[in-house]
Amino acid sequence: MSGPRMDALQTTALPAEGCLIFKRTPKGTIFMIPVCGTYCVSLTGATPMSRLPHVTWLRAFEAAARHSSFSAAAEDLNLTPAAVSQHIRLLEQHLGVNLFTRLPHGVALTDMGQAYALPIRKAFSEMQDATSGLFARRRKRHLHIRTSVTYGALVLAPQISEFSALHPDVELHMTTAVWSDRLDDRRIDIDIRYGTGNWTEPHMWQLSHETGMVICTRDHAAEFGDPPDIAAMAADRLVLVMGSEVEWQRLSSHYQLGLGQAQHSAKADSSLMALQMLLGGGCAGIIHESFATPYLDKGLLVSPFSFRLPIREAYFMIIDSDALNRSEVAEFRDWLVGGDLTGRGQDGA
Repeated sequence: MSGPRMDALQTTALPAEGCLIFKRTPKGTIFMIPVCGTYCVSLTGATPMSRLPHVTWLRAFEAAARHSSFSAAAEDLNLTPAAVSQHIRLLEQHLGVNLFTRLPHGVALTDMGQAYALPIRKAFSEMQDATSGLFARRRKRHLHIRTSVTYGALVLAPQISEFSALHPDVELHMTTAVWSDRLDDRRIDIDIRYGTGNWTEPHMWQLSHETGMVICTRDHAAEFGDPPDIAAMAADRLVLVMGSEVEWQRLSSHYQLGLGQAQHSAKADSSLMALQMLLGGGCAGIIHESFATPYLDKGLLVSPFSFRLPIREAYFMIIDSDALNRSEVAEFRDWLVGGDLTGRGQDGA
């Protein structure tokens, strides 16, 4: 049997605990407690501990117990091995027990050290969880997106909450531009642009395949008969989107309609502005179907003809080369390309 000599101790049998070995001393009673085939020492009857051990000593003990090494604990805590050894020695003196057995090539926990390490490790873990859960703020990732006014307002903005719900730590900065043909602002990570795709940037995804449709208010359509006469409507008052003024001629050629020139026309620098003008009544326009659909669904405007004009231009997502490998950029790209709000595209790299 390990431990002090038996002739220096008295024994007593306790039915619930088995055999305890104890010795009365001036400082209290030493109990030899059987643990894992050997004995641990417990001193009772002494003056109660006036204060808890210093947290620095406990941190050194927990790290050394976890690594079974003072040197590894020192590296973990950014201390010297001598400092870790000193902290543990002070802790052992404070507790009145040896927590480690010093070996020629390292250290090993004593049985009392093993018993003490578990609750200490749990306490530090719970403190870390409580601190992180209550006070730690997740580092925000920032994503700067520039988009056309109409695409941003009518396609992207109504769906953006879905992305934010999937990635709540991404802080979005969205700006709009009517015309843009280059990434001329280094703050912009993603540029959503309208055109034919003949830009110089290497990382490009097509987001849409557009068709145009004639739309107007229900009252305006009724002015041209039932069903309305498209030639008469095209010759009356039109709203034209700048950059797409030839769409009525293209519609006429595509369907061989023989449409003439309008008597009056007004121009808008975006489809969003054109839609607002059409809501006022008294005119018609050709608008991308993806932009017109919300207005049609709400009954604000109507499409009196079945003609659908294929549009050569489309919306593209262009990603800055420096931003391409950032996780939040990849997450937004995958969401936008793979989502229902746009068509699927291909990387132009």
